[in-house]
Amino acid sequence: MRLRQRRVAALVVAVCAVGATLAGCGGKSGDATASSGSPSRPAGTSAPASKGPAPSGDGKSRAGDPLPGLPTTGEARKQLAALKTEKPHSMSGYSRAKFPHWAQQGNKCDTRETVLERDGQGVKRDGECRAVAGTWHSLYDDKTADKAGQVDIDHIVPLANAWRSGADKWDDERRKTFANDLTHPQLLTVSAASNRSKGDQSPDQWQPPAKSAWCFYGRGWTSVKSTYGLSVTEEERGMLTKMLDTCTS
Repeated sequence: MRLRQRRVAALVVAVCAVGATLAGCGGKSGDATASSGSPSRPAGTSAPASKGPAPSGDGKSRAGDPLPGLPTTGEARKQLAALKTEKPHSMSGYSRAKFPHWAQQGNKCDTRETVLERDGQGVKRDGECRAVAGTWHSLYDDKTADKAGQVDIDHIVPLANAWRSGADKWDDERRKTFANDLTHPQLLTVSAASNRSKGDQSPDQWQPPAKSAWCFYGRGWTSVKSTYGLSVTEEERGMLTKMLDTCTS
């Protein structure tokens, strides 16, 4: 009996050796998929957001752009043409609390402090990641601040505007991503006065006082709405077109 068991065991080992590459004999269920070179992603989640379009065809870096992921003017025009046009949704049920911010980004830094460091010059932080020194130039009104308390982090597409153009259908996790997006041209350090003047208005209702900001503002607004599948109104589309027309390249 023992001799027969040894022969059966030897036969099993031989079969596994021959078929290992085909069937993963002896491995745990799912190992072949997990090691395929592309990590699996939980159902219902999306791929990591792109860091924005590549530099334009002339091969030059767009490092001078004030926001990450800004499309070229040509790309923005195509995105604008593809945006859905519809009337604003109801504000029923809206609350800023449904767009959780500012999210932690690591090392005690939240999204606000991360943008302050990104947009400022000579920024110094304390042990809690709070900006205690630095200067910030507000492109909206061409003003410079030397205290963090004098500036706000503006959502290029305001939270309430996003709600009226499609975010009312999102879950809180997607709204959190939108409110803390450091990859696309959605967050910018600006003067507190200009941010509060803007409020939740769309480009046809409010434009940066400094017309030199219209080009990047129009590109940024269009890109964010395109990225998140948000709609625009006819009036909004018209003003965005005018802003893009101010671009020189």
